[in-house]
Amino acid sequence: MRYIISGKNIDITPGLKEAAENKIGKLERYFSPDTEVQVTMSVEKGRQKIEVTIPVKGSIIRAEQDSNDMYVSIDLVEEIIERQIKKYKTKLIDKKQSALSFSEAFLQEEPEHEETIKIVKTKRFAMKPMDPEEACIQMELLGHNFFMFLNADTNEVNVVYKRKSNSYGLIEPEF
Repeated sequence: MRYIISGKNIDITPGLKEAAENKIGKLERYFSPDTEVQVTMSVEKGRQKIEVTIPVKGSIIRAEQDSNDMYVSIDLVEEIIERQIKKYKTKLIDKKQSALSFSEAFLQEEPEHEETIKIVKTKRFAMKPMDPEEACIQMELLGHNFFMFLNADTNEVNVVYKRKSNSYGLIEPEF
């Protein structure tokens, strides 16, 4: 695997770089040798955060973790990615284009147990046109961490969501 390691508000020491490559390197058995791994380490308000993104054809495998110690964060994020890969193995392989990014040995392994995704509730609701700021207020009033709405400016369905930092994000479709 090829690593792209960067830092925000932190100097990437050789020790941190080596720890990340060694720990995330345990995932090499799942991927083809030319797979690129993007690792971003950052420090925000004393929290040591690591974000790992692995683009595979047709999908993205991504995890982030934070703790008081960057080495602990590295350990935790590797466990999350491995769990994601194992959980969604059959679904990833079903998308034939994604299979090219994974190692042949991993593809031949028997799946541990297939979890099916089961939708247990469906909601229908009328969407009145509103701007993103109004959608954020509505989301807060409902006590949700995301809200789907019809954007009055673009006449498209958008989603606003609450981020971990208590800021807001907006998802706009791109066709």
